[in-house]
Amino acid sequence: MRFLDTSAIVPLCVNEPDSADAKTLLTQDVALVVWWTTRTEFISALQRQVREGGLAVSGERQARDILSLLTQSWIEVQPSETVRSMAERLLAVHTLRAADAFQLAAALQWCQGQTHERCFLSFDIRLREAVYKEGFTLLPLNLPAH
Repeated sequence: MRFLDTSAIVPLCVNEPDSADAKTLLTQDVALVVWWTTRTEFISALQRQVREGGLAVSGERQARDILSLLTQSWIEVQPSETVRSMAERLLAVHTLRAADAFQLAAALQWCQGQTHERCFLSFDIRLREAVYKEGFTLLPLNLPAH
């Protein structure tokens, strides 16, 4: 089971430079855990690509279909006071944006703070550094933690 942030979901659904790595890592373990806002963040990233001309309408439709399949099997960490408090602590400790702090807090909630041998898949460099410092196994391995 692996925690994926939005930066790892997008290349699963849209052809990007990180798509091959993301798809390989997904075939190794298809049990996915995500934060409650991941789907909305994905739609935001998808619409940005459409607006900027990087993705055609047919590509958007295909990406939404893939996302729909993923959402049927993933586990979502729901918002709670515990997640919010953790996110606020993480903002004081790491150089994170609020959305990234919530992603990491959700992952910590999922594993109940026991990060040893828990995998976190992200292509976001700033978030990867915080994830690494919190003790998760970072995937993909070939990207820097900072």
